[in-house]
Order: sequence, then structure tokens, then C-alpha cells
Amino acid sequence: MYDIDKTRFGAFVALLRKEKGLTQKQLSEKLFVSPKAVSKWETGVSIPDTPLLLPLAEELGVSVTELLLSQRIEPTEIPPEDVEEIVKTAITYAQDRPCRTFPDRRKWAVRYGASLAAGVIGLLLHHRFGGISSMTLTMFALAAVFGIYFCFCAVTRLPDYYDDHHISFFSDGPIRMNLAGIRFTNANWPHILQAIRIWSCAAMVLGPILTGLWKLPAAAQSGWTELPVMMGLFMAGLFVPIYVVGRKYEK
Repeated sequence: MYDIDKTRFGAFVALLRKEKGLTQKQLSEKLFVSPKAVSKWETGVSIPDTPLLLPLAEELGVSVTELLLSQRIEPTEIPPEDVEEIVKTAITYAQDRPCRTFPDRRKWAVRYGASLAAGVIGLLLHHRFGGISSMTLTMFALAAVFGIYFCFCAVTRLPDYYDDHHISFFSDGPIRMNLAGIRFTNANWPHILQAIRIWSCAAMVLGPILTGLWKLPAAAQSGWTELPVMMGLFMAGLFVPIYVVGRKYEK
């Protein structure tokens, strides 16, 4: 197995960063980690976790292989067997694998299915008694898509570096969350997942109902337009609980 020299790695990162004209803080902001983390890399105290190797290499303008070797190389300079060893090092370097299993998945499958069915019925009633607005369809679709991910596919444990650094950004495939003021950790992540699951199911059911009630004569004469109020309630229902539980259970 290829052995990574932390001191050499750190010096190479520091050199590339300076060549790019970046400060440690600027590089940390691009990677959504703390400046302290970058300082630890450059002083040889630690090495970035595997998920950070690719974005770090991209920001510094080198390949992951060059980053692991801590030197610039030509494509023909490394024998194929050495490349394989380096790749194995990167793969086995991760301390933990994404965990996507949780004990109450079956329970949430039932809840999601019931909410989806209730929402579809609500949309059909909309169509039957006055038509479906694009806003109603958009809210329902967003809630349904978020529900699929967070009820069935979401990682249930974050990589360890989330606990070591102040990171407000989460990325997993097409899912992106960047919430200023919240530090994602393994202490608050289960509660954030729970909040989003509840919101997804509730939004699928309540969205069609609320937009339907809004079209009643009394509501229509209130002077408020449907779009900003309903979208405000829709987004507040998602982000307010995330911020509340995120800050409450943050370590």
C-alpha cells in the first residue's frame, strides 16, 4: 500500500495554494471546511478525508494522483502498478462508508406512501373542481422528491470530518444544502433528517389542501396574492425546523 507522507503532502498543498494566490481562509471557504483544517493539512498534522481529495485537487489545479504523490507528474511517468496502488490508497483511506440504513425505514415508507396517496387525491380534486395551479404542482413535486431521498436514500451518518470542523454544506449526489449559521454534525444530523421527512410528508398532504382553501371566496377577497404567501409557508415549513433542531442539537 502506498504510504502518504503527511509533511510532504502538506508542503505540496501549501505550495499549490500560494501559486493560486489563495489564503488558507479562501481555500477553506471553497471546500466548506474551517481554516484550521487547511492549516492542519499544510503543517502535516492531518490529511483531508477521502471525499475532500477530489475537490481539493480541482481547486489546486492538479490531479488526485499528483495530490497523493505530492508532486507534479507527466502521464507517462508512473507505472500502471503504481497508479493502482495509489488508487487503492485513496479508496481505503476513508475512515467510514456512507450509511444509508435506518431502523424505521419501513415505518417511513408507509408514511411516505400514505402522504403521497393523499396528495395525489388532493391534486385530483383540484383538477376536478377548478384546475391545478403550477405552484401547487411545483410544491408537491419538490416535497415528493425530497421525501424519496430523505425517507429512503439519505446518509444516516456524516463523515467524521463534519464533527471536527465547522461545515454548513452537505452534498450527496444531486442533493445540495448550504445553510449559513448551522454546523452539520452527527449529533444534529438525525434530527435534521427527521424534520425534513416530516416536512416532506406534511407538504404533500397539506399543500393541495391549503392552496384549495385559498381559492375559497373569503380567502380570495383578503387582498393577499396566492404565490408569495403559499411559497413563504412552504419554505418556512422546511427551513425553520431545520434551523431549530440544527442549532439545538449541534455539538
